[in-house]
Amino acid sequence: MTRRTDWADHAYPTSPPDQGDGVTGDPGGHGEPYGGDGPRDGGGPRSGGGSRGSGRGRGRRRRGGFGETAGGQEDDGPPSSTRAEKGEPPADPAERARGICLRLLTGQPRTRKQLADALAKRDIPDEVAEEVLSRFEEVGLINDGAFADAWVESRHHGRGLARRALARELRTKGVDSAVIDEAVGQLDSEQEEETARELVARKLRSTRGLDRDKRLRRLAGMLARKGYPEGMALRVVRQALEQEGEETEDLGYGDF
Repeated sequence: MTRRTDWADHAYPTSPPDQGDGVTGDPGGHGEPYGGDGPRDGGGPRSGGGSRGSGRGRGRRRRGGFGETAGGQEDDGPPSSTRAEKGEPPADPAERARGICLRLLTGQPRTRKQLADALAKRDIPDEVAEEVLSRFEEVGLINDGAFADAWVESRHHGRGLARRALARELRTKGVDSAVIDEAVGQLDSEQEEETARELVARKLRSTRGLDRDKRLRRLAGMLARKGYPEGMALRVVRQALEQEGEETEDLGYGDF
């Protein structure tokens, strides 16, 4: 009798996408590059009466959103054994740089600055890094414009972030100011205010039972943290409170 071995299916990644998925909710769409747990051994029963699936103590990890790793932290790609450990001669710096970039781009999109920082950490010479990154841009594997567009789409609809907060996030990722301006220009004031109203409507119920001023500070503070302008935030919150019968005529900008 031939013993059968079941292998978990692997979803091998293709070249990274040029733009995000634009889904509603927490922006995912860029999960782990490989599915399944690898080959499973079809051995006999375990000693001690153990059962399959006993590892219930394993915690859950939040999946990252667009351009994020799980837990919201940046990483430098999967670990790899060095050529010295394998007894092989040192790799050509350009070959190493290409390998590093490809591994980092496998799981999620990256900006040129993020990849440049990763190459610097691996002691890739600046001139080699510049040449490799420029080549990746030529073939479309690096596209900061597409990254910024997808980031704005995903983070605005998924997290409700306003233009100011989105621009701040993109700056931390090394995106050029002109590219940022073009990307956040996708959103206009009307769309931004509509999103602010939706955010307030979802949060409003949890503030019932508090006095008016506390409700105002809590709701307006939530909008401020998401990058909404002070005037817009106060106007949206006042209108929401008025619809619930709160008196707001005596409120001014100084109460925000």
